[in-house]
Amino acid sequence: MSETTETIFSKIISREIPADIVYEDNLTLAFKDIHPQAPVHILVIPKKPLPTLADAESGDHALLGHLLLTVKRIAEEAGLKNGYRVVINTGDDGGQTVHHLHLHILGGRQLDWPPG
Repeated sequence: MSETTETIFSKIISREIPADIVYEDNLTLAFKDIHPQAPVHILVIPKKPLPTLADAESGDHALLGHLLLTVKRIAEEAGLKNGYRVVINTGDDGGQTVHHLHLHILGGRQLDWPPG
C-alpha cells in the first residue's frame, strides 16, 4: 500500500471527516471510536501514513514509542485507573479494517481473555 493512499483516518487528520478528537500533537491524533467495544474506546493514530505495524521500520522507533506514551497519557486522562487494554490489529487475518496503523485503547469495564 502506498503512503499516499487515502483512508478514513487520513481524512480525519486532514479534517475532511469529523471526529470526536480527544488529543492531538504534532505526531499523533486520538479520537473516540464510532463503534465502541467498551465504555472507553479511543483510537490513537500516527499522522504519518503507516499502513500496518508490519510496515514499520527501524526509523519509526521514536514514533512507535511516542504512540505508546500517548496511549498512557490518554488512558490517565480518561480515568482508566483500574487498567485498560491496548490493541493493534495488523493485516486482514489480524482484523485490521483500516490500513493506517492505529492503537485501540479499551477500558471502563472488566475485559475478557482471550479476546477473540
